[in-house]
Amino acid sequence: MGKDIVKLHQILSLKHLGFSLNDIKNRLIPLDAPAEIADVLAEQAAAVRQKIENLSESLRELEALREEVLQMQSVNFKKYADIIVNLQMKNDFYWLIKHFDDQTLDHIRSHFDKDSGKAFLNTFLQLQDEAIRLQNAGVPADSDEGQDFAKAYWSMITDFTGGDMSMLPRLVKFGEVQNADHQWKAIQDTNGYVEQALGVYFSRLGIDPFQGENKEGTE
Repeated sequence: MGKDIVKLHQILSLKHLGFSLNDIKNRLIPLDAPAEIADVLAEQAAAVRQKIENLSESLRELEALREEVLQMQSVNFKKYADIIVNLQMKNDFYWLIKHFDDQTLDHIRSHFDKDSGKAFLNTFLQLQDEAIRLQNAGVPADSDEGQDFAKAYWSMITDFTGGDMSMLPRLVKFGEVQNADHQWKAIQDTNGYVEQALGVYFSRLGIDPFQGENKEGTE
């Protein structure tokens, strides 16, 4: 009986370290070399470390989602799911989701997955950085460089909308979100330059995408 108690004590001690009964029976007990036991302990330590990282990430996401839930005016589990996905993607703009209307979110869900969503976000951020650079450098919006930027920016927008120009007014309204964080405010500070560059671009193409009417081209 005494041996059984000692063995139980050993098993419970090892279980405390996260080992399963199968691990204890098949991976640890058969070993007789300290170095081998140390290797198994190191593997278990790595597994525990990964669990800690995963739990820390889950905690971060829980706390962020809680703040979003409190700020939203209604219960919306579809938006909660979108927020969680964007938190998992490490998208710093996850908080913007609560400002999207349902129609725009449905469009995003149907046109983007995690990979394409990340790719689009990267393109967006690169173009915003370019807008900041051009604005700070005083590059005229109607210059070749400014118009190359406008062309790329408009291409990004049409990729996002999938050609549905009815989304443009909602995107403009969305871009005016108040109480934004520092990164979004920096983006908003370039709105004037972006609008000016696009205005020249549309004029030269002879289009007015907000009206959906063609004008006479100047090219």
